[in-house]
Amino acid sequence: MADPTPNPQVFDYIVVGAGTAGCLLANRLSADPSNRVLLIEAGGRDTYHWIHIPVGYLYCIDNPRTDWRFRTEPDKGLNGRSLIYPRGKTLGGCSSINGMLYLRGQARDYDGWAELTGDDDWRWDRCLPDFMKHEDHHRLDDGGDADPAHRDFHGHGGEWRIEKQRLKWQVLDDFATAAVEAGIPRTRDFNRGDNEGVDYFEVNQRSGWRWNTSKAFLRGVEKRDNLTLWHSTQVLGLAFETGEGGEPRCCGVTAERGGETVVAKADGEVILSAGAIGSPQLLQLSGIGPADLLADHDIPVVAELPGVGENLQDHLQIRSVYKLKGARTLNTMANSLVGKAKIGLEYLLKRTGPMSMAPSQLCAFTRSSEAYAHPNIEYHVQPLSLEAFGQPLHDFPAITASVCNLNPTSRGTVRIKSRDPRQAPAITPNYLSTPEDRQVAADSLRVTRCIAGQPAFAKYQPEEFKPGVQYQSDDDLARLAGDIGTTIFHPVGTAKMGRDDDPMAVVDSHLRVRGVKGLRVVDASIMPTITSGNTNSPTLMIAEKAAAWILGEG
Repeated sequence: MADPTPNPQVFDYIVVGAGTAGCLLANRLSADPSNRVLLIEAGGRDTYHWIHIPVGYLYCIDNPRTDWRFRTEPDKGLNGRSLIYPRGKTLGGCSSINGMLYLRGQARDYDGWAELTGDDDWRWDRCLPDFMKHEDHHRLDDGGDADPAHRDFHGHGGEWRIEKQRLKWQVLDDFATAAVEAGIPRTRDFNRGDNEGVDYFEVNQRSGWRWNTSKAFLRGVEKRDNLTLWHSTQVLGLAFETGEGGEPRCCGVTAERGGETVVAKADGEVILSAGAIGSPQLLQLSGIGPADLLADHDIPVVAELPGVGENLQDHLQIRSVYKLKGARTLNTMANSLVGKAKIGLEYLLKRTGPMSMAPSQLCAFTRSSEAYAHPNIEYHVQPLSLEAFGQPLHDFPAITASVCNLNPTSRGTVRIKSRDPRQAPAITPNYLSTPEDRQVAADSLRVTRCIAGQPAFAKYQPEEFKPGVQYQSDDDLARLAGDIGTTIFHPVGTAKMGRDDDPMAVVDSHLRVRGVKGLRVVDASIMPTITSGNTNSPTLMIAEKAAAWILGEG
């Protein structure tokens, strides 16, 4: 790997953030040995053992070693509550601490982006090859799949491994059957453009280990002579020069590395991949954003872009808990030393069982009401229950059926609080701030009750522990959603792409920052609307597409 110490330090491309998008970008951009690439990560290396054991997300989230430990501002829609807001602080970023669930969303998501940007490159049929390019899908192992159509939707031999979960729970199988009885079809693949149905999630794991983007895209590749990796390096701001025609050009970054301030220059581009919180924060700190916000902090305006930090969207999950009788759940398995020892031994010997579990196991996409022509809610179902993240499991058998609104109409903000890049910005999601979102919340809780009340689940005599059957009206259920709702960790949209005539668009359809040369944003912040599913793998698709544009335009 190239020595990062010489001064001056000049590169062709500087990628800020070695997370989901940044790792792929560094891989693709450095594939040409003539490109000098610098990848900067504020967190450390991904050597913490709990990153790699799937259940280790419990020990990585809200851990200062691996998580920035952001919190939201008190949220009116959550009845004044503030939530933890995890963001990965290590190589691999959020892919090192997330739920490992492989979901693309729906074809209509990407067709909608094409309409909003005026660029057909974002249509589903043109995004699909970018998903497939880096896929290594288990169903195509050993020569193929019984369904020949599967090759039309999935790739093999790429860096991003997708596998079946290495576990099975009877209580989840019965919940799936109950979902079918409630009118939700079974599906074999959530990722063909129409994700309606119920099945187990597929996961980003390899043989029972978490597969993060550091392993997938940097392992081995970081030894390239033309790729320099600076981890544990805090970017302090972007550097600018006057370009042709007087327009500002981003020419590098200033960073703190090993207790010293260093400057790295980019002859080509600076690419922000710091995520939906970090990228708008760095833009604002560098003078790109709403003029009034910059003035509040005495930051000179480089480019007035009012959309920077606006348009925050997230999936709010509403957790229903059902007490069960006669069910084998993790609550009963893991509430004794003997049970924990058996779980640990199974993982040690086989890489299976609860320690190989993603945070959620069973998935369902369906409609909250007949008013929707497409699935607008998603279930994450788990054979366990607890009061809140980080709390001990309940001492009775139970399942949790979390449901989220896939297409929220509420919009929030990310805004700096000071000129100090180490101070977390104000994160204000504004959950449940629209009548539509409150109605979907109430209706989705009724859908959960409908599933739990089906014959296939009756043998467990399910008792609604949360929120409680005493709550029935729309107002009651929407208020309860505010009491028990939590983020599912999918913030997007804070540097959205859009047409030239959209005053809130931060980047164009090729993710170039408006009004500034040599600067691009490539991460989940560019999504104009959130995808109808988990957001990690769509972010990889965005990076794949952007890498091709950058190299093609280089």
